[in-house]
This record gives sequence, C-alpha cells and structure tokens, in this order.
Amino acid sequence: MQVILLHPRFNRAKSITLGAKHLVLMIAAFLLAVLLAAALLYYVTLRYAGNLPFLGSVAAANTAAGATDKDKYLKENLAAMAVKLGEMQAQIMRLDALGERVQGLAGVKPEEFNFKEAPGRGGAEPTSLDADHRPHDLTMIEFQQALAAMSRDIGYRTDYMNVVETVLMSDKIKSKLLPTNQPVNVSYNSSSFGWRVDPFTGRSAFHEGLDFPASVGTAIVAAAAGVVIAAEYHPQYGNMLDIDHGNDIITRYAHASRLLVKVGDIVQRGQHIADIGTTGRSTGPHLHFEVRIKGVAQDPRKFLNAGTDLAKVATLSGK
Repeated sequence: MQVILLHPRFNRAKSITLGAKHLVLMIAAFLLAVLLAAALLYYVTLRYAGNLPFLGSVAAANTAAGATDKDKYLKENLAAMAVKLGEMQAQIMRLDALGERVQGLAGVKPEEFNFKEAPGRGGAEPTSLDADHRPHDLTMIEFQQALAAMSRDIGYRTDYMNVVETVLMSDKIKSKLLPTNQPVNVSYNSSSFGWRVDPFTGRSAFHEGLDFPASVGTAIVAAAAGVVIAAEYHPQYGNMLDIDHGNDIITRYAHASRLLVKVGDIVQRGQHIADIGTTGRSTGPHLHFEVRIKGVAQDPRKFLNAGTDLAKVATLSGK
C-alpha cells in the first residue's frame, strides 16, 4: 500500500509505502488502545461509581439482578429439597413403626435393636491424595442426588419390611391356629392314641385321641384359635365340641359335663370352652381329645409336644 502526503510546506509530494508488516502493527496498536480504554473505563466505573449517579445506578442494577437470580435459584432448590425432606421424614416414621411391628413379630428385644436411637458410626479421617477420593464439600447437584438416592432406598426398605411383616404375621397366625396348647391342666393321660383294649368290650380297638382324667368341672380350654362348628350331645362322645382351625384341621372335645360355647362362636387359644364330665360312652370323668386333618384322626401328642418345645424355647430365650 502507498500513501501520498501533500502539504504547502512540502516542495513536492511525498509518498510512504506501507507493507504487510506495517498493517499488522497498526491493527495491533488499535486493539491495544481499545483494551486500554476498556480497562480505564472499568476502573473509573468501580472507583467513582459512588460519585457518579449514572454509573452507580448501572452497577447497582447489575449487582441486584445477579443477586436476584442467585436468590431465586437457591429458593427454588431449597423449596424442592424441603418437600423431599418432608416426604423422607414421613417415610422414616412409617418405617420405624413398621420396624417395631416386625421386631415384635420376630421376638427381637427392644434393647437388642432400638429404632428410636441412631446407630453408632465412625472411622479414620480420609487421607487419600487421589483426586477421585479426596474429601470435598458437597455441591448442590451432589446433595440433590444423595437426597434422591436416600429417598429411593427408604422406599425399597419399606417395601421389603412390608413383605417380611406379612410373612411373619402369616406364620404367627398359623402357629396360633395349630392345636399345640394343652386342653386340660393335667400331667398324664389315661389312654393314648392307637390300638388298645376297649374298656367296654375287652376287644382290641383303635383309640382316635387322648384321654385326660380329671375331676368333674375341671376347665377345658381350646388347644388353638378357631370357630365352633359343633356343640351338641353325641351318643358316643356325650357333650361334644368340634372347633375348626382352618387348613382342614379340627379338634374335638368329648364327654364334657357342660359346654360354654355354641356353634358359630370364635374362640381364642386357651379360652375356657367346657368343663370335664363323664357323659356318653365313658367309664369316669375325663376329656377325650382328638385332632383331625381332613377327617383323619392324628396323634394329638405330635401337636402338644411341639407346643411344649416352643414354650421351652421361649422361656430359655426370655421372650
């Protein structure tokens, strides 16, 4: 590029030739001047913003706008986390109540596992220099992710505890419906289950229950919870009760002097249901006790012995 200079003082025109190098230097000088001017303006704005109303109002407006956006962001996130925290608190309260019910069903003592107290925790302070494992403050995103993960874990554990409670409750109900409770408070039986010599005919005959001898009026209690399906006088059994315990299990109480329940009554395990007598085909006061499954007589000792073993275990464990 060639530049021609004209001036009255010049005897003749002068020309200057500008090459690429000169153009680059000129552009660089121009950019440097712009940067210096911008830096000067920024300094003046910060230094004299209080003395210049216009500059002060602009700076204050920018600062206020930035603070407003930040406050809005924080408030929105805090509100969302507060809602999530409230949901988690409700879930934890429900989980604690569920855990205490499961604890009772499982027979775990409160002093062995207390849902009201936080478990102890500890450990050495991390000293790793690895960037991936170095301790650092939680960011807002990390905190939100941890909160969401904890909420999901609480939900999973609640579902699991509900399943455990259902299974334990089912087992407990089934155990209460099994005839394992001694129907009469006596230490022996006068006639066992199986073949014996019939006391009336002297012939060999199969005895379908256990005979518990006791004085007239001695209390007879239900061997398990159930529904009374028969309460009547029978020519062979005398005053007789049949109780249905579900799962095709029935218990029979015969030769009673009086019956205290009627058909349709729901009886509890250990409830007083009749008194010992000697009605029907009987040689003296006693209780004839049977356990039938699908109509077939079973040896009652299998159930009563199981109840005795469970009672011993419970006594030894202090439950």
